[in-house]
Amino acid sequence: MKNTQRSEPLTEAAYYILLSLTSPLHGYGIIQKVRRMTDDRLVLAAGTLYGALTNLTSKGWIKTVDENGQSRKKEYIITADGKQALKDEYKRLKELVSNAKDILEGEDI
Repeated sequence: MKNTQRSEPLTEAAYYILLSLTSPLHGYGIIQKVRRMTDDRLVLAAGTLYGALTNLTSKGWIKTVDENGQSRKKEYIITADGKQALKDEYKRLKELVSNAKDILEGEDI
């Protein structure tokens, strides 16, 4: 099991890639799912996607699905460590939004 401790926030691309991989997807499927989730606001370029996939795989947050030679397309899925990293980032983002809400709506902390 890889280390899930992070010192830096996830990039937006990495966050959405992890979110998209709750079921197995190949690269183009990930690009399409992220576009749908963000209403075309975030469009992943191939270089960004494959660099992120390499990074997320090396951290143990995603893995390739056993292909059994059925397809040339490599599919990926999130791992337990990846789900924990995603949950940690979700918690961090909720804190950011909560603090901004408090300050912007006039409740000084």
